[in-house]
Amino acid sequence: MKRIAVFTSGGDSPGMNAAIRAVVRTATYHGIEVYGIMRGYSGMIKGEFVRLDSASVSNTVQKGGTILKSARSQKFMTKEGRQQAFDQLVNNGIEGLVAIGGNGTFTGAMIFEEEFGIPTVGAPGTIDNDLYGTDYTIGYDTAVNTALECIDKIRDTADSHDRCFFVEVMGRDSGYIAIPCAIGGGAEIVMIPETQMSVDVVIDTLQTGWQRSKTSFIVIVAEGEEEGNATNTAARVKEAIPQLDTRVTVIGHIQRGGSPTAADRLLGSQIGIAAVEGLMNGMRNVMAGIVDKKLVYTPFTDTINKKKLINQSFMRMVEILSV
Repeated sequence: MKRIAVFTSGGDSPGMNAAIRAVVRTATYHGIEVYGIMRGYSGMIKGEFVRLDSASVSNTVQKGGTILKSARSQKFMTKEGRQQAFDQLVNNGIEGLVAIGGNGTFTGAMIFEEEFGIPTVGAPGTIDNDLYGTDYTIGYDTAVNTALECIDKIRDTADSHDRCFFVEVMGRDSGYIAIPCAIGGGAEIVMIPETQMSVDVVIDTLQTGWQRSKTSFIVIVAEGEEEGNATNTAARVKEAIPQLDTRVTVIGHIQRGGSPTAADRLLGSQIGIAAVEGLMNGMRNVMAGIVDKKLVYTPFTDTINKKKLINQSFMRMVEILSV
C-alpha cells in the first residue's frame, strides 16, 4: 500500500485531530503517502483531497474539532454518489481509507467496501461512547469533563437558591455521558434511554428528598431519554410539586468542543497508529479500539449492530450516593 486517505465524518469530537496527526505521521514513518479528505463523504464525492505530511499536522494535537472538517452526505447514501466517490479515489490513487467517526460513518464505509473493494479501518470518534468494540471513544472523556464542569457551577447556584435543576446532556441513544456526570456531579437522579425511568419515579424521589428537608437537587437527563427532554420533564415535575423551584439547563454542543483531555489525546494517537498499521496488514471493514487496555479490531458489522451495555453497577452507585 503506497497511498491512503483519512477523513472525519458525522459529529466532531475532541481528539479527532490527535487521531489525524497519528495517521499522517504513522503513514509517513512507514513511507506511505497520505491525503486528507475534507468534509467527509461529501468531500470524497467532490474530490476535496489535500496532501498531508508531518508538518501539515504540527500544532494540532491540542485543538478541538477537526482540521479536516466534517459533514453529513445524503448523496453518499445513493449508489450514484458512492460511484462518484470511488472514481475520485481511483483518480487520486488512494488504496485504503481511515474513517474517523461513529456508527453512520462505519455503515457507509462497510457498504462502500462491499461495492467497490476499497479497504477501510475505522477509528471511533464520537463523544457518545456508544460503539461496541472499544471501552472508550475519542472525545468521550473531554465531553464528560466539559459537562461536569458546567454541572459543578449549576450545583453552586442550585444550592444558593434552593432550586431543582434539570440538566440535559448529550446522548441520543446512550447514557454514557449522563451517568459519570451524575456520579461525579453529585446528582440525585439520572434519566437515560437504557433504563426508561418514568417521571413518576422522579417525582417520588424528589418528594422524598423534600420531606427530608433537602432543598436543592440536580437531575441529569440524557437528551434521548424515553420520557422526554429536560424541559418536558421539569414541567411535569413542577405540576406535581408546585413548591419546588425548578430550572432547566441544556448544556448542548459545548460538549463537542474544546481542547481534548490527555486521555483523548492518548486514545486518538493510539488508534490513529493502529488504523494505519491495520491497513498495512490487510485489514478491512474493521474498527480499531481499546478493550481492557488492549488493542482490538472489531468488524464493522459488530460495531454497528451490537449494543454496548451500560454497567448497571453505575446506576446502583447513583442510587446509593443520592441518599
